[in-house]
Amino acid sequence: MKIKTKIRLGLLFLLAIIITLAITGSYYINRLADISSAISKDNYESIEYTKNMIQALDETENDLWINKFEQNLKAQEHNITEVGELDATRETRQEFELYKSGERDAQTEALLRAKILNVQDLNTQAIFRKNHAATHTAKEVFAYISVLGTLCFLLSFTFVVNFPGMIANPISELTAGIREIANRNYASRLHFDADDEFGELANAFNEMASRLDEYENSNISKLMLEKKRIEAIINNMKDAIIGFDEKNRILFANTVAIQLLGVNQTELIGKYAPDVALRNDLLRNLLVKEEKEKLLKIYADNKESYFIKESLEIVNEGEKIGEVTILRNITKFQELDVAKTNFIATISHELKTPISSIKMSLKLLSDTRIGPLNAEQSKLVEDIKSDSQRLLKITSELLDMTQVETGTIQFNIQSVDPLQIIEQATSAINSLIEEKKVVIEKKIPANLPLIKADADKTTWVLLNFLTNAIRYSNPGARVIISVEPKQNALLFSVQDFGRGIEQKYQARIFEKFFQIPGSIPGGSGIGLTISKEIIEKQGGKVSMQSELGKGSKFSFELGV
Repeated sequence: MKIKTKIRLGLLFLLAIIITLAITGSYYINRLADISSAISKDNYESIEYTKNMIQALDETENDLWINKFEQNLKAQEHNITEVGELDATRETRQEFELYKSGERDAQTEALLRAKILNVQDLNTQAIFRKNHAATHTAKEVFAYISVLGTLCFLLSFTFVVNFPGMIANPISELTAGIREIANRNYASRLHFDADDEFGELANAFNEMASRLDEYENSNISKLMLEKKRIEAIINNMKDAIIGFDEKNRILFANTVAIQLLGVNQTELIGKYAPDVALRNDLLRNLLVKEEKEKLLKIYADNKESYFIKESLEIVNEGEKIGEVTILRNITKFQELDVAKTNFIATISHELKTPISSIKMSLKLLSDTRIGPLNAEQSKLVEDIKSDSQRLLKITSELLDMTQVETGTIQFNIQSVDPLQIIEQATSAINSLIEEKKVVIEKKIPANLPLIKADADKTTWVLLNFLTNAIRYSNPGARVIISVEPKQNALLFSVQDFGRGIEQKYQARIFEKFFQIPGSIPGGSGIGLTISKEIIEKQGGKVSMQSELGKGSKFSFELGV
């Protein structure tokens, strides 16, 4: 029998019990109601009629008493229900006719009253008799319903106790079997002596367990071999690798990671990472979540080495099941970068002397006292002067960049008037402003607070923003310089209305040596990089907003 059929039969059984109790109760309740209705309808009305007739006899001095008596007597004659009530009513009629015809002596009245009381006694006795019968019937009903209710309760209780077990017990056994499978006990089997869905489920479960057992036994050696191979690969990698589970427990760490952490493998594997980090500074730094890569300096291989931390989340079906932290050894690249920086600094410094000599020679050539130059010579001198100026600017920027990278750049932080920075920056490019015929518009509120900054270097940043804005503006266009007070800071902005920057290039605009394809030639690609480093070294931040065809807005923020 199927489970669905069992459930239906069980529910039908409970429904049959409910219907049986309902029908039995309704029958006996209606029977009691009929008895009570008969008492109320027949006997109580007769008693009321006799009371009215006696009351009429008490009012014989009023001529209306006969009508009242007659009406109640007729009503009683139509309400004969008990044995002997008909004869008693007729005798009452006869005595009433005699009394009404003129024989109204005390004896006749007393006889009439006796006849009326006889009718009343018959109905009173009937009421007691019927009440006794109703009481007896009620007791019978109570007994029947009690017996039936007890029987139904026992049957229902037996059903309620046993029926859920028919469903729940196999489910419990199935749950226990699944737990055994989860614990890799593939020898577990289910045994249901039933030809229903549970029997089919048990057969399917046993088949699954059998196949899992076969698979486990056939692949365990292969899996162990693969595990050892992966462990060997991880341990032979030059980068430090540490694996964590979803609860931040350390699952594995290769040889390099163990050496860098300086702990034994037994003190690391399987431990809760924050507990180990309490006594290990390097692990504590590795557990800190950071938005961008951070350069770590660690003493390894008998020298100061440099590492970059990378964190990879391990996700399975949309749920995080672990994380792998990799420390990439970039010491060689760092050493090459330092060598490159030193080389650029040396070359830039050495180039400044011959460039200065070229500029001095150009100045002498331009002196009319030496001799006049023809138009072609003058143009050649101007071109050399322009190229020399551009080379000098590039070498100066390269020197600034090397100072920023090596940390040798010095800042003279003091309280500075923001108006002083703006005036120095704008006055330094008056010639460029006149050449491009741009309009410098200033939006500067009054009573600005002083800022904490290096005046010269901050002026250089604003000058760089202004130079770029003018270079990329059309002749006669506007360039807006604005200062906006913010909470404990001032926001300096330079806005142009040139061609703007495409969205795909905006994320790289502050990268070293990056230049937008098709941009105006002559730049080195490091001005914005240096500007960003200078502002961030002073505790500020740089931002940029741009829309293609509408212009760009470069800003930096410094504290007051």
